[in-house]
Amino acid sequence: MAHISYPFKKTNKAVYKKPASVVTEDVVYWKKLGLPVLVKEFGAIDYIDFSPVEPYYFAATSSVRVQVYDPITKVVAKNISKFVEAAYGATFRNDGRLIVAGSEEAAVKLFDVQSKNVLRVFTGHTAPVHRVCFTKDQVKVVSFSDDKSVCMWDIATEAKVASFAEHNDYIRTGTASPISPDIILSGGYDHAVKLYDCRSNETVLTVDHGSPVESTLFLPSGGIFLSAGGTEIKVWDIFNGGKLLANISQHHKTVTTLRLASNNSRLMSASLDRHVKIYDISTFKVVHNIDFPNAVLSMDISQNDEILAVGMIDGVISIRKREQPSFKSQGKKGLFKFAPDHVETTLGTNVAAADMVVAKKTIKSAEFEKYLRKMEFTKALSMVLKTYVATKYPEKTIALLQEMIRRKVLHLAVHGLTEKDIGSLLKFLKKNLGETRFTRTIIDTANVFVDVFDNQIKQFSEKNLYLYTSLQQEIKDEIEVCISVSELEGALSLLFAGAQIGSNVETIEFSDNMAPSTKAQKEIIIDV
Repeated sequence: MAHISYPFKKTNKAVYKKPASVVTEDVVYWKKLGLPVLVKEFGAIDYIDFSPVEPYYFAATSSVRVQVYDPITKVVAKNISKFVEAAYGATFRNDGRLIVAGSEEAAVKLFDVQSKNVLRVFTGHTAPVHRVCFTKDQVKVVSFSDDKSVCMWDIATEAKVASFAEHNDYIRTGTASPISPDIILSGGYDHAVKLYDCRSNETVLTVDHGSPVESTLFLPSGGIFLSAGGTEIKVWDIFNGGKLLANISQHHKTVTTLRLASNNSRLMSASLDRHVKIYDISTFKVVHNIDFPNAVLSMDISQNDEILAVGMIDGVISIRKREQPSFKSQGKKGLFKFAPDHVETTLGTNVAAADMVVAKKTIKSAEFEKYLRKMEFTKALSMVLKTYVATKYPEKTIALLQEMIRRKVLHLAVHGLTEKDIGSLLKFLKKNLGETRFTRTIIDTANVFVDVFDNQIKQFSEKNLYLYTSLQQEIKDEIEVCISVSELEGALSLLFAGAQIGSNVETIEFSDNMAPSTKAQKEIIIDV
């Protein structure tokens, strides 16, 4: 019998590869946060809060102290340790000068950040206070306690101005309305989220989250809030009687913290499952995920998404700093570059998506750069105030002003200006005050100018005195315009809120295995 040979097919030894993940703009953007720097504290990191003002220090509450960190150097700038028992929930005021914190001692303490002194102690609770916050007007403090009560305190008198005892279990989270100093939100372990109006001293809304509530968050419009507890995040509409707009279920362990990022266009959630997830707030779809080595208890992100600080249950703080500026220029690409070569400058701290960034230009042998290297600041400023430069290339002038502000030497440069250069500076400030991309720097420069020449204004020449008076009038006009725009924005928000009440908005459930349908995306209306 003849032997028939068949070709032998070799075993496929190729390694199975994971399917390639889709690279989106969000993935690229958030991966630029860079590698983490880890800092170890003595106990679990209960709460993290960034200062709203530069240099954007953050307060980490752990054990019996509040550590204020410099996010650039990653070292402790201030150590507030005036607690006998555990401290909780230390939060900055909007000006960054005060910190309020709860404690296991059932007291709420107010500190001056600079001196670390205790300015006020609010007593009246009978159990630990885990969360505290400032009201919209910044003159009152709200505390949320395990004694099942919410209290509002007046900073000036230390008096209790309002109190609510509506919960049936511990209150571990709460926040104040971003649009009204009299509206408060609290979340408790009784699964309830309650909205209070301090003007009438009553509860105006109660919703059932379905599990113990760990975190609450208002959207900037003030008409929608989010609650987090268990593995779910729920979105509620205040103006529609507390209607559930969305139910997000992307974590598989308890969600501990909610934050807003990217100029309020992104929602961030942290969980005991070691993940921080980032959502597009218009669709509530996950756009990025960041993993951590241990369960996450607290989290916050600084202005412009520059620094992300995450506190874990083992006492480790993970600090990630963006590798390059987060602003996306819609004009010329890049950033303006000057000596020293590694310094890159952006305009202001609140540049919106439509704003522009100073364009990058390579100026061959620019004289002002030479003066800047030699630390002859007045001569450098004088060079960029020349009519040709200030008129045709104002971005160069702005970039130098911004760098001097960063170095804290602008007052030295301004003080040495001649009468002619003072006139040129006033002309430049007056002409560019209304230019959106320059406004922040113009305001800072004008403040420095007033500080330097406050006692010498009357000694100016007649021409410069006229320019100074004109600049004052321009600023007043600009303020009036801002007030009018704010009033118009408020009126539009009310109109949109009214329109939402009458609309048929469907409740949407999101999970790991289900993405929102196109129809659902169109029907959900979220005013960001």
